[in-house]
Amino acid sequence: MRLSGRLRSSLIIGGQGIRARKMRTFLSMLSLFLGVLAVVTVQAGSVIAQRAMLSDVEITRGKDGTLQMYLPSNPQSVPVAIDVIKGRGDAVGVTRGKAVIGEPGVKPLNEGGGRVDDGGGYARAVNVTCDAGGCRPVEDEDAGAPQGQAIELGMNALTGDIRQFRPFRLQSGEWLDFSSAPSLSPRIVLNKYAAEGFAKHRIPAEMRVSGAVANATPRIIGVVDDGGWGPAAYVRSDELLNWMPVDSLSDQRYGTMELMLAPTATDLQQTLRTRLVAAGANADEIHAETINSLKEMQSQLSLMRWIFLGMAAMVLLIGVAGILNVGLATVGERIEEFALRRAVGTPRLLLAGIVLAETLLTGLLTAAAAIGFGIAGLKAVSSVLGSREPFLQNVDFPWQAGVAGIIAGLVAGVLGGLIPAIRAARIPIATVMRA
Repeated sequence: MRLSGRLRSSLIIGGQGIRARKMRTFLSMLSLFLGVLAVVTVQAGSVIAQRAMLSDVEITRGKDGTLQMYLPSNPQSVPVAIDVIKGRGDAVGVTRGKAVIGEPGVKPLNEGGGRVDDGGGYARAVNVTCDAGGCRPVEDEDAGAPQGQAIELGMNALTGDIRQFRPFRLQSGEWLDFSSAPSLSPRIVLNKYAAEGFAKHRIPAEMRVSGAVANATPRIIGVVDDGGWGPAAYVRSDELLNWMPVDSLSDQRYGTMELMLAPTATDLQQTLRTRLVAAGANADEIHAETINSLKEMQSQLSLMRWIFLGMAAMVLLIGVAGILNVGLATVGERIEEFALRRAVGTPRLLLAGIVLAETLLTGLLTAAAAIGFGIAGLKAVSSVLGSREPFLQNVDFPWQAGVAGIIAGLVAGVLGGLIPAIRAARIPIATVMRA
């Protein structure tokens, strides 16, 4: 109780000292403000940068903890996988292939699947197919055809909602609805690069897919940002299979199916492995890996954070020097007051606590001002740049930055007030007699 009483007295007298010397307190806060704000900004920036990097990685690779499983090159792999994961909400199969939307019998504007920039595309790579007998080139379906109003894009056939693993950013329209019955007119969602191509050119609604028995009439229902580099589209696999046999998805032109599983879907992983081996697949070709993007980029983020924190600490030390200078000057002016307090029995420790309480309260007030300024600044940046930078939309101020600001304010208060506190405690009682 004695210690708490002294602490209470120190805080009360320290608060009275701050009120009595408002201008000096303001100057101390001003010198410390930039340093604390730098610490808050660095910590908030590192947390937001980590979220932004993870957000970009999540839409291209998947969320941390997601299991990625690749099927072996076996004709029965895709049919078996589709049957096993049917009706499961914790697994999604993705089969990738090529589709051309537009006029039939013509070469696409972006032959090779590159971005449609002013009607140009990238050169088409030589397609090959590989099996146990080796690799051989695949005949180009568009060889010798004239260029027309058509766009080539990557077609991703989904067995379920992939956004639980890869949170695509919906830009317009709506996402695929997997709860309704499959339609004979495939509903597709474009990524932003494909949408740009369709916005620049008048493209007929006719889609030809490798392995399909006939061309389909697609319906574009939405646009997403999937983090991809070129035009792509997403379609329900059951709607695509209305136009092609399921065995076609095992064709080398589509590659192997990729499965994305929830971390808890261990039973599904074992069942799928058993079914695939029973269907003749090579067990050594069945493997799964866990996505752990944060661990991979943690060292890079930590290095950047420490570099900027070091710079912020230098700015903070300048603020500490300002508090130290003001504190020494204040103690020099209050020598008679402190000597009189010593004469009436005030302990040295309480005198030191009074001075230290003033600097600590100044540090806390400065931290509160810096945190408030950071919150307001982040909201302003979010409102101005949020439309152009998705990661700034509805961003919350990181609590880690607030904690860092409070710690910085307290540390600065201790460092800036320690020497003046010791000096105040050493003032002799005889000083009041000389006064």
